[in-house]
Amino acid sequence: QVQLVESGGGLVQPGGSLILSCAASGSIARLGNMGWYRQASGSQREFVAQISTIRGTTIYAGSVKGRFTISKDNAKNMVYLQMNNLNSEDTALYLCNSGKLWGKGTPVTVSS
Repeated sequence: QVQLVESGGGLVQPGGSLILSCAASGSIARLGNMGWYRQASGSQREFVAQISTIRGTTIYAGSVKGRFTISKDNAKNMVYLQMNNLNSEDTALYLCNSGKLWGKGTPVTVSS
């Protein structure tokens, strides 16, 4: 079974940027859609962004559209999430997803 491992989280000041990475242990082209979700403390998990590993088409949550960019590298079996102009509401555990597959997440904290 393919495993997903996230990295790149950390502490960033408001207005700053981070790039999250999701490494898949197998071919992402076979997974179809891959995405990012996030879960803030005490809140439900919410959708952030999704990309088709075949067509490259993307979908974003309204709260991140224009600030976040999801991308992929099929050759490296990687999916990325470029996050710009971060604010405190972006603080959460960010998880990589494909269907029923989930990574363990990487934490992002936006604070001055």
